[in-house]
Amino acid sequence: MGPWSVDTLLLCFGGGIVGAALGGLFSFGICGLIVLAGCFVVLNGGSEFLLMQVGLGSLFGPHTGGFAAGVAAVAYAAGVKKNLVSGSGKDILSPLIGTSWDVLLVGGVFAVIGHVLLQLLVKIPFVNSADCIALSVVGTACLARLLFLKEMPWGKAASIQSHGLLGTDKGALSWVPWMAQPSRLIVFSFGVGLLSAAMAMGTKSVLDPMVVQGTVSATGAFVVPLIFAWGIAAISLFGLQLGTGEVQKLPVWHCQAILAALAFLLFNSLIVAALVGVLAGLLQELVARVMWNHGSTHIDPPAGAIAIGTLLLNLAAKGFGG
Repeated sequence: MGPWSVDTLLLCFGGGIVGAALGGLFSFGICGLIVLAGCFVVLNGGSEFLLMQVGLGSLFGPHTGGFAAGVAAVAYAAGVKKNLVSGSGKDILSPLIGTSWDVLLVGGVFAVIGHVLLQLLVKIPFVNSADCIALSVVGTACLARLLFLKEMPWGKAASIQSHGLLGTDKGALSWVPWMAQPSRLIVFSFGVGLLSAAMAMGTKSVLDPMVVQGTVSATGAFVVPLIFAWGIAAISLFGLQLGTGEVQKLPVWHCQAILAALAFLLFNSLIVAALVGVLAGLLQELVARVMWNHGSTHIDPPAGAIAIGTLLLNLAAKGFGG
């Protein structure tokens, strides 16, 4: 199926309805499961369909049903229908099956929008050096905030005036407050960088000979090391979804994972990957303070940081002749 075929758009729409019904974060965890399963298939010389077309593609990718649909639908439920029990447009944990049929349809429509936006972004020079899936996730979230809450990407002016653009009101506004302390964030992100780079190194060593043998494409051999730790990090967020109180205080680390893996693939250095992991964690927190803290809906800090970080790493690699 081509990206503009009626079948593809219908499948996007259906995946978006399901993703909205499940809720943003739960659908993202399922996306992570699909991605990791797809990685295992490719590592065993199998088809790339599950990884590229389902987990990262139109069927249930993060930019369609695997996250973005739920983010847009909850913004609509909170801002327009006002039938969400929590009442918060940032509530990506609650399943939306108990809201109304039109909330689910919004999820389907925004999955199609996310797919279309991705097809356009990858055609734009310079912009396509960023992670365009992540950029699409941010784009549809900004659109939902504007349409359903009448807010700009940076959020409410009154909150910014009261607390400052980068202010957190002593953590009360923070996205993931138990991660926000710089010393804790830096140490954790350094560890993630090393772990992700090690996984990228190991999977690359398996896949490179398979490319020579013709059993795996060059694209698959690049994407699997890039996304492997990201998939594990996405699955780990089921703990955030299902836990309460102290048990819920899990780190959110798929941003650090994918950017550290990309750094390893571009520069072939564990220490560079670890340092990029640290910078990714800090960039993620910066995006949260600029686009999440003062808003009434969820604009995903990891997706924003992944889009920006990928662009910067690719530009740096070109600058160094990588």
